[in-house]
Amino acid sequence: MEKVDLRRASPELYAPSAREFGVVEVPRFEFLAVDGSGDPNTSRAYADAVAALFALSYAAKFASKRMLERDYVVAPLEGLWLGDSPEPFVAKRKADWRWRMLVRQPDWLTAEVRGEARAAAAKKAEIDGVKEEALAEGLSVQILHVGGYDDEAPTIARLHGEFLPQNGYVENGPHHEIYLSDPRRVPPEKLKTVLRQPVRAA
Repeated sequence: MEKVDLRRASPELYAPSAREFGVVEVPRFEFLAVDGSGDPNTSRAYADAVAALFALSYAAKFASKRMLERDYVVAPLEGLWLGDSPEPFVAKRKADWRWRMLVRQPDWLTAEVRGEARAAAAKKAEIDGVKEEALAEGLSVQILHVGGYDDEAPTIARLHGEFLPQNGYVENGPHHEIYLSDPRRVPPEKLKTVLRQPVRAA
């Protein structure tokens, strides 16, 4: 049985340059999502959200393999960081952060598979807050950040303060991060994170 890797199927979206900003077109994808707020390093709600997302994502993978004979690699954690401006994130006021954590799902999952997955995951985790959501970001600017999460601020500031205005773009949606590395296994200086900003012409 072939195992599909959603990241490798779209390298332009998951493997950007770490040296310069790139402009991409992001199509519509299906996600599992949980909304919350607070410091992701200390918030119990954040930890519970991530646990619920992966419990349901792995249950969906196993149900797809069993019911549809289609296997895949569970996608990485992603986050939309919500606010009226990037200032709370640049200033690292983490208590003020609002977030929507996501895990992408393959588009072939049927209602039966999703129902089976929810029943299985509910036995292991609290998943009532997990919703299904489609996201179509369209035109976006992104770059690969290598290093700790707390070191992202200068790149984010350069994106909003230099690259966007110099190239005739304005923000068109929340700041988006894709966590390609597992922080439990990878040291902070080697973490890889896609920093993405949906945009439109000014």
